[in-house]
Amino acid sequence: MSKGKLFLVGLGPGASEQMSLRARQAIAESEVVIGYAKYVDLVKDLLAGKEVIRKGMTQEVDRCIAAYERASRGRTVALVSSGDSGVYGMAGLTYEVLLRSGWTPDAGIEVEVVPGITALSACASLVGAPLSHDFCAISLSDLLTPWPLIARRLEAAAKGDFVVALYNPRSGRRRQQLVAARDILLRHRRPDTPVAIVNAAYREQQTTRLAQLDALPDCEIGMLSTVLVGNGDTYRRGGLMITPRGYSHKYDGLTGHLKPGERSGRSLSMGLEGWRSCVRAYLRAAEGPSLEDTARYFDAPPGEILAAVGEATDDDQAGTYAVAAVRRGKEAILLDAARGWGRVRIFMRSGTGAESELLLNADGLIRHGDSLFAQASDFRLHIDWSRVRRGWLVRRGERSRGLYCVDAAGNSLFALFLVHDQGRFDQEAVARYERAWQDALNDRSQWTRRLLTED
Repeated sequence: MSKGKLFLVGLGPGASEQMSLRARQAIAESEVVIGYAKYVDLVKDLLAGKEVIRKGMTQEVDRCIAAYERASRGRTVALVSSGDSGVYGMAGLTYEVLLRSGWTPDAGIEVEVVPGITALSACASLVGAPLSHDFCAISLSDLLTPWPLIARRLEAAAKGDFVVALYNPRSGRRRQQLVAARDILLRHRRPDTPVAIVNAAYREQQTTRLAQLDALPDCEIGMLSTVLVGNGDTYRRGGLMITPRGYSHKYDGLTGHLKPGERSGRSLSMGLEGWRSCVRAYLRAAEGPSLEDTARYFDAPPGEILAAVGEATDDDQAGTYAVAAVRRGKEAILLDAARGWGRVRIFMRSGTGAESELLLNADGLIRHGDSLFAQASDFRLHIDWSRVRRGWLVRRGERSRGLYCVDAAGNSLFALFLVHDQGRFDQEAVARYERAWQDALNDRSQWTRRLLTED
């Protein structure tokens, strides 16, 4: 028996002129065509003389098994999907079935994935250029994906300012998912953010509509719809939805003239290699911003701001700020040394924005394994020490001396500051702090032993 072949064919949006030449060739070469009934009907003019197997909406596994069984018997099979077979299509599930059966790419039946125009590409082409910058696709179907996971993805996409393509936005039984998605997106997007609703792109029932985010659930949307939600720069004009590519960051309008400080063919001044210099310039120019204010201004975690200050040079200083990075893995030793700093102020900010501040003697900092307790006479604060990934000693001129500890993402877990007493620091505490500062800068080999043996 000859070895069979399995084509995983993306048909595109549905119109024959939107189907790739290779997709048509794959179907022509196949003896068997399998797919969801509506998708098979999209290529009915190509099915003469072939075995055709139509399956229902929820019979995806059955389709894969049927395709594998026939290909295993030496037949050439086309398993068809709308759009692209690898984007919410049958390719992933088919490979899972094949691999569980013992199939390997270098043995057994041959498999070829034939790409097709995706729904989001087809829909975008009908409403302008909404995908001209970074975008992502999220399915709102919770038939196979837990809703909390979908919600986390929506939250991340909204916070990251992605243009978002919503697949499977609504069905006869799933009505509230779109409302919930809209509410999550509104946490980070303006109510008038442009959205496009495209139904049955490039098919006879095709419709398009532009609306705004807050009114999205009131629009006519079904299972054949794809919703495109703009980012913070997307705009509507002349019946089109446009997402700028970002040329305005480098060029003055659309004249082609570079903005001051920018260079053609080079990264932006706020690019990877330059944005930390912008942080230092901001700290030099602004009127006394805190590190937390600076982090909010640049929409970056405090750990990134501290790293930017740590790269300061004589020619590129960070205003009155200076930092000394604690060598990784030595944060706990430094904390032990900090217990000799006398009167301190510990500061924490929760993920909801609530702030906690506690005055205590530094010997009230007690660590047990993965827990750090800050204890005063009538208050106790608990910190998960296992999350600490980096420590920074921070000075701000003569006004402030402290320690920041951040997690793996650079978010501040807590900050510890020496306290003024009648407008002055305790000189013994300052001396201990300065010794720790110098040891952190020099990273001496005896640093660990010296901190541990200090009184």
